[in-house]
Amino acid sequence: MKLLNRLERKIGRFALPNLMFFIVICQFAIFAAQLIFPEKDLTGLLMLDRGAILNGQVWRLISFIFIPPSSSLIFTGFSLYFYYMIGSALEGQWGSFKFNVYYLMGMIGTIAAAFITGYGINTYLNFSLFFAFALLFPNFEVRLFFMIPIKVKYLAVFDAVFFIVMFIRGDWPIRFSIIAALINFFLFFGGDFIRFIKDQIYYSKTRRNFKNTMNKR
Repeated sequence: MKLLNRLERKIGRFALPNLMFFIVICQFAIFAAQLIFPEKDLTGLLMLDRGAILNGQVWRLISFIFIPPSSSLIFTGFSLYFYYMIGSALEGQWGSFKFNVYYLMGMIGTIAAAFITGYGINTYLNFSLFFAFALLFPNFEVRLFFMIPIKVKYLAVFDAVFFIVMFIRGDWPIRFSIIAALINFFLFFGGDFIRFIKDQIYYSKTRRNFKNTMNKR
C-alpha cells in the first residue's frame, strides 16, 4: 500500500473515476446488442483469445471485460447492479486510483493466464471484486432472491467453495483465471485476509465458550 500511495501522489490524476459504472454500461450495451442482432457473434469478437490477438486483434486485450455475465436478462440485470454496487463501494473506500490499479492488476493476471492457456474470461476477475468487498464490508447485508437478508461474508464463503469446485472440475483456462483473480486479491489483502480469518476463528471460539458457560449455569 505504501508503494500505491507514492504512485497515487505522482500519477493519481490520471485515474478514471466511476470505472465500474463505465464497465457495467458497456456490458449492458453488449447484452442489448446481442438481443437485437442474435446472428452476430459479438462475444466471439470480444473474448480474450490468444490466437486472435497474435493475429492482430489487439482490442481483445481490453474488450473482454465488456462481455456480459449471462444471456439471461434477469441474471444479467442483477449481476450488473451488484457489480456496480460493489465497485462503487470499493472506489469510495480506496479512491479512484487504487480501484483502477486493483482492476488493472486483475486484467493483467487474466491476460497472462490467457496467453498461457489460449483464452480467458472475465468471470473470476469480477469475483475478485466481490472478495475485496466482503473483506472490507463483511457485515453488509444483501437481499438474496430480493427477499432473504444475508451478510456478504457468508456469500463470500459460498463463492470460495465455488472457486474450489471450479478449480477442481474446470479446465486449465478456468484454473489459471482463478489463480489470476486470487493473486490480485492476495496482493492487495494478504495480511488483512489472514487477520480476518484469525478474527473470525477467535470470534467463533469466544461465542462457543460463552454458550457453553451459559448452558452450565
